[in-house]
Amino acid sequence: MNPLQNTKIVNLVPPVAIKDNTSWTTTEVDCIGYNYATFIINLGATDIAMAALKLGETDTSGCSATDITGAIFGTSANIAGTTSALPTAADDGDVFVIEVDLTKRKRFLDLTATAGNGTTGTYLSGVCILSRASDSPTTAEERGCNQILRV
Repeated sequence: MNPLQNTKIVNLVPPVAIKDNTSWTTTEVDCIGYNYATFIINLGATDIAMAALKLGETDTSGCSATDITGAIFGTSANIAGTTSALPTAADDGDVFVIEVDLTKRKRFLDLTATAGNGTTGTYLSGVCILSRASDSPTTAEERGCNQILRV
């Protein structure tokens, strides 16, 4: 079995519109039943550095999330051990990732993504892949998808 078959995909930010000097509305992620989360943020065209890109957590759905130490671009260390940077105008087409061991985290995670104040703005989309499920999801719906093809 492919390890990615034991996952759920959450569409955090659908690819819909360019934002300028404002935050995207993101989907809160309920992590119950999973031990790991990978947040994948895809940048399209951008004309200025982002103002914020970070992950927060809370025990209760719909409540304000508290920033997670180590999951804040611009202040947290990256996997090379150096201080990470917020996405800039030079990061068109780049992918930014936050990996989270859920064993010591709160139940709900929420991404904050805020575009900087530029001329045209930033295009961004993102997904979260929940993995290491305690009970393997088997249907497309349980895996967060409309349909799945398997060859």
